[in-house]
Amino acid sequence: MIAFVLMTTVLAANASLRLMRWTGVFAGALVTLYIAVEAPISGMSLNPARSVASALPSGLWHGIWIYLTAPLLGMLLAAELHLRRGRRTPCAKFHHDTNTRCIFRCDFATAQPEEACHVH
Repeated sequence: MIAFVLMTTVLAANASLRLMRWTGVFAGALVTLYIAVEAPISGMSLNPARSVASALPSGLWHGIWIYLTAPLLGMLLAAELHLRRGRRTPCAKFHHDTNTRCIFRCDFATAQPEEACHVH
């Protein structure tokens, strides 16, 4: 669930020319909240590599499958719902130089000039 909410937040913020510059702040605030609230309850692992790194030296592999699959499935579900709602993200870059061609073939070329200026 936490991976789904985090990915939904990142996609929604990045899809808005007005909010995209705050995507990192939103993601950081959510991770901070997750560490404070969720970590004591479930161990909060959004990164399967971190889960394996913790389980390896301890030898405790009970329930590791949930830590390996849930973040991936939550983020994939968020991405799928984002696309099915017809939303597009202009570009996934945090800083976008509108004076040069984007290697990601983003939608900034079609954005209004005054909207694109808010990205910097």
